[in-house]
Amino acid sequence: MPETRFVPTKLAALAANVTEATIRKWASRGKLTRHGTPGRALYDIEELLALRAAAEDRAARRT
Repeated sequence: MPETRFVPTKLAALAANVTEATIRKWASRGKLTRHGTPGRALYDIEELLALRAAAEDRAARRT
């Protein structure tokens, strides 16, 4: 089983091509799991990319 890779908010935003505020919003809404410690949020890159792909699929169906 592959090792889980965690990235900080800034890298998560770059990987998903969204703002850091969007990453925090997704986490606060329960769409993305926040890991790490208080003051140091980390996100699972695979979970993040799956969430971004799902968001893109929904957007493509609307057009």
